[in-house]
Amino acid sequence: MSAAPQAMMLPDGRRLHLHHGPIDLIIEVWGLDREACYAAAIDRFQTILAGLVDDLKTLRGEITKNTVLKNPTSHRMQRAVSPFSDVFVTPMAAVAGAVADEVLYHMIQGHDVTKAYVNNGGDIAFHLTPGQSFTSLSASGTMVIPFADPARGLASSGWRGRSQSLGIADTVSVKAKTAAQADVAATLIANAVDLPAHPAILRQPANEISPDSDLGDRLVTTEVGFLSVNDIAVALDAGVTRAADFCARDVILDATLLLQGHSRAIGDTTHTNIKKDPAYA
Repeated sequence: MSAAPQAMMLPDGRRLHLHHGPIDLIIEVWGLDREACYAAAIDRFQTILAGLVDDLKTLRGEITKNTVLKNPTSHRMQRAVSPFSDVFVTPMAAVAGAVADEVLYHMIQGHDVTKAYVNNGGDIAFHLTPGQSFTSLSASGTMVIPFADPARGLASSGWRGRSQSLGIADTVSVKAKTAAQADVAATLIANAVDLPAHPAILRQPANEISPDSDLGDRLVTTEVGFLSVNDIAVALDAGVTRAADFCARDVILDATLLLQGHSRAIGDTTHTNIKKDPAYA
């Protein structure tokens, strides 16, 4: 176990920073009970990593009907991956989003809060009340999500990110009803953006890079060279097919896929105002 959990207010005096081992949260709350919310977040954060460690061996394997988990965050991860029994995925694909969901849930319970978010390295859980909106910046542009939008979670994944990827997407950004759902879906859509056996793509067994990887000896992407426009279209088409399936099953609300300056978007953006970065327009 790593050093004790750390908590501090950032210099702007508005945001709380929580850090423990691999977990790094930025939290902001609007409302009369902001200080009480921060105290609740700190309290829940004290044991969140220890709870995950207790379940870690199980969380690194595929979930079955007989899987037994011990803590609430693990159960969030289990629920998030349960719709994806048709592909290989472990609950670890949802860990960052589930932690954000868990801290947000405990932070706002019983408190006067108009708006709040928990950002776990780019996987974000947020709370809105009528008249409020949440703004997120990403590689694909600025996303403004109003209260009327059912989304309360955002996540991104790709081979350049902090997690290993089976695919070649630079970034896949997903909007879903929870951060845990968005997290696992972004991972799986990013995995689907791929060109198997393409000579410009380098791969290595996941456990050679990280011995404890839940991906075992599956090949993860380590480098993506120049791709033709046709190659990019083929790879993005594969990702869009998976994203469309997730949207049709109401697992996600929408997704944006980026690969070497090319982008695709799918899903319901009716309630979402997106100002695109000119580089991806």
